[in-house]
Amino acid sequence: MLTGCAWLPQADEDVDAKPATRAQLEERFMQLETTVMSQCGGQQEQFARQQQRLDRVTADLGEIGSLLRGLQSGLAQANSEPEQVTRECTNDASVSNKSLLGRSEWIGLPSVGTYLKARIDSGATTSSLSATEITRFERDGEDWVRFKLGLNDDDSVVDGVRGEWIEAPVDRRVRIIQASGEDSRPVISLMMTLGPLRETVQFTLNDRTHLDHPVLLGRRFLLDIAIIDVAEQYLHERPEFPGGRPAADAGADEATDADAQPEG
Repeated sequence: MLTGCAWLPQADEDVDAKPATRAQLEERFMQLETTVMSQCGGQQEQFARQQQRLDRVTADLGEIGSLLRGLQSGLAQANSEPEQVTRECTNDASVSNKSLLGRSEWIGLPSVGTYLKARIDSGATTSSLSATEITRFERDGEDWVRFKLGLNDDDSVVDGVRGEWIEAPVDRRVRIIQASGEDSRPVISLMMTLGPLRETVQFTLNDRTHLDHPVLLGRRFLLDIAIIDVAEQYLHERPEFPGGRPAADAGADEATDADAQPEG
């Protein structure tokens, strides 16, 4: 097609027409080339789409084959005799070096000078201390709070600390989202004792007077130092403080403890 150089006359053209010029020939060649390229391009696109569909079918067949081989292997294992595995019981050091706690325990707050009942709850993240009349103020440019312990009349506590003001620096504040709206609560650090444990614990301050325990100990306290046996309570004796009752008298207070639901 491209090797012919003669200009063929059309049926309605004059046979004696002048020969085509070089520019006319080049223009005609360009038109023919464009036509051929457009036809070839459409065929190439169609071929590419067919190749993509073929690739997808091939991949699906490979996956089906892999699944069939897996099923055959599983059936072969199921038909064989079960393997007997013998495991030796070992003393896990990650458990043996932790203190065992019941669902309720006595704690001591040396800086406050009292013991209190605490609910142990791994479902809570941060520990909580019942507080009322929480007042924010500044001391030496730092954020502090002043509060009183939130207690009921039947709460076991050293009587001398009832109604006393407690002051502590604020470590941070946490945002609590409840059905009634959002609330911002201060978090403070206090030294706490529980049986053999003596730890600085972060407490969120909020009013817990509607709950059975003025203290809640959460996961951050329990992490790496204690585990819970929910079938037990008061595995460790009550600490003693000046003005408080002896540890031997704690049994009467423990007997009044209701088996309440986990507290928040």
